[in-house]
Amino acid sequence: MRYRAFIVLMIFSIPLWGQDSLVTDSLMVPDTVISQVIVKDTSAAVTPAKDTARTKRPDVLEAPDLSEIFSVYKIIWAILFIIAGYLVIRFIGGILNRFAERSTKYRIAIKSLIPIVKILGWTLLTIIIVAGIFQPPAATILAFSASIGVAVGFASQDVLKNIFAGIVVLIDKPFATGDKIEVGNYYGEVVEIGLRSTRIVTPDDSLVSIPNNEIMNGSVSNSNAGEPNCQVVAEIYLPIDADTVLVRELATEVAMVSKYVYLDKPISVLFFNEIKERKSYLKMRLKAYVSDIRDEFSFKSEMTEQTVKKLVEMGILKKEE
Repeated sequence: MRYRAFIVLMIFSIPLWGQDSLVTDSLMVPDTVISQVIVKDTSAAVTPAKDTARTKRPDVLEAPDLSEIFSVYKIIWAILFIIAGYLVIRFIGGILNRFAERSTKYRIAIKSLIPIVKILGWTLLTIIIVAGIFQPPAATILAFSASIGVAVGFASQDVLKNIFAGIVVLIDKPFATGDKIEVGNYYGEVVEIGLRSTRIVTPDDSLVSIPNNEIMNGSVSNSNAGEPNCQVVAEIYLPIDADTVLVRELATEVAMVSKYVYLDKPISVLFFNEIKERKSYLKMRLKAYVSDIRDEFSFKSEMTEQTVKKLVEMGILKKEE
């Protein structure tokens, strides 16, 4: 009986053994997998704390190391580039000026290029030094430019006005280098157009610097407007009863035979009645064009001298007059 009961119990327990084995197999996980899961969970829990401690805020900008930007090596190279750039710009300006002086026809056109060459040259040199040698970060350039702009703006308002006016003069071109202009009480030839001032040479060989702001805000008279020739006016006082027909022919002939005259433009003689010291006179104005503006005053002197001499010889003018 005992053996029969044991056999029956074994028969009924076989299905349960299969189920236990299946459950056990399904729950069995390799130790390597378990360790990996534990490591991953641990790293996931620890990493945010480390990253939080080490991660920098994106909105906080660190100040750059000035020793890396302004090193002795870079400063020496910048100085060498400035010296070389200055010599090159001066050399190009001198070459253009020499070519201009050799040609009366193209003198003004060539000289008008000199200030443009200077501005472009210094601008290119500045870009090479800043971007090529020092190479500061973009944020540093923006911050430095803003600070310098505010400081310079308050400290040198008049200088900035003159610089802006100089740029306007170069763009608008009311005159060019080599023109004869009149600004205020000064008249002469423009020898240089700078960013701050314009320099002219007066008839008495004086060099006058006129701030560009005064030129932009005032009136400017241009005698030749970019051409090598310009009009010259000689004035002579005559008796009220002078023969105007004869005087006109005589003055026109004097102007036509001059070596300075520009015959492609007309010669005119005008008469005006004017009272001086309670006496009526005829004021003759002889207008002619000189071929080179630099001979303006020589031409004016020659026309005046020769015309007066002829009038005295013909008895129209008396020596005491």
